[in-house]
Amino acid sequence: MAASDVAVGIIFLSQTVVGALGNSSLLLHYLAHYLMGFTVRQTDLILQHLILANLLALLCRGVPQTMAAFGVKDFLSDFGCKLLFYLHRVGRGVSIGSTCLLSVFQAMKISPENSSCSELKVKAPKYIGLSIYLSWILYLLVNIIIISHMTGKRSKYNITSMKDHGYCSSVRLDTTSLSLYAALLTFPDVVCVGLMLWASSSMVLILHRHKQRMKYVHKTSSPRSSSESRATKNILLLVSTFVSFYTLSCIFQVCIIVIYNPHWLLVKMGAIVSGSFPSLSPFLLISRDSSASRLSLSGIKNRKIPNVRRNVSIVGFAQFLHFFICTPK
Repeated sequence: MAASDVAVGIIFLSQTVVGALGNSSLLLHYLAHYLMGFTVRQTDLILQHLILANLLALLCRGVPQTMAAFGVKDFLSDFGCKLLFYLHRVGRGVSIGSTCLLSVFQAMKISPENSSCSELKVKAPKYIGLSIYLSWILYLLVNIIIISHMTGKRSKYNITSMKDHGYCSSVRLDTTSLSLYAALLTFPDVVCVGLMLWASSSMVLILHRHKQRMKYVHKTSSPRSSSESRATKNILLLVSTFVSFYTLSCIFQVCIIVIYNPHWLLVKMGAIVSGSFPSLSPFLLISRDSSASRLSLSGIKNRKIPNVRRNVSIVGFAQFLHFFICTPK
């Protein structure tokens, strides 16, 4: 086994393990919140689906790429290749849709009361769940097309008509079919990225105007205002990270599609960049939720409610869980 293959395998393994642990920690974090009766934020449902989509995209691409890099050959059948590529595309698509929905919802949430989004601002929380499930349905349907041309390495097709993806292959398409295929798969993604850029620009503009106004107000901003500003800045960081990795991933994917026989290093780099956001995003969210959890726990401790022993024990257990699960390592 070549040293380059070992190096690529270690990168895939590290990316998959770290990303899976980070996303799993966040799932435990939300489970602890639910079991202990903490107030659920409106964005938590979006984040939970984002985590599930990240895990799906990360495991369906990272595990087989790691096995292939360490020299395991022909371990997937035609059905296995079709299923893994399909689930990876669905997870990647829902990750795009969830990040888009998160940024648009936050932009509406911090918009001024007299803005054009005032009516949507009131109605938006009611449609978060519906929007998430529609996103799953959309990407489940759109990506069915990928099943038709993915196949295992031991396929019946002539090797000259196949494009190698490391552990699976795909049938080469003619120019017309390839153009229609690319347009169908990329159109929802382009719409989501466009909405994300619009929402991010709106949030930056709103925060800038708020900062300018506060220069002329001789009092501190309210806790609600400061907490929304922190949440907005964290979502902007998440969205900018996503757009950066997504742009790089698209560049690699276009090169792989256009080049008749792409170099193995180009294919591997495309897969590494594609898995970077699912691996990194949970740690951005853990950092965000850690600060929010500390604030909520301090509020619980200061609240006068009956059954003190029970509440003290719950708070102590909650602090332990949040320290163990949510503190960035």
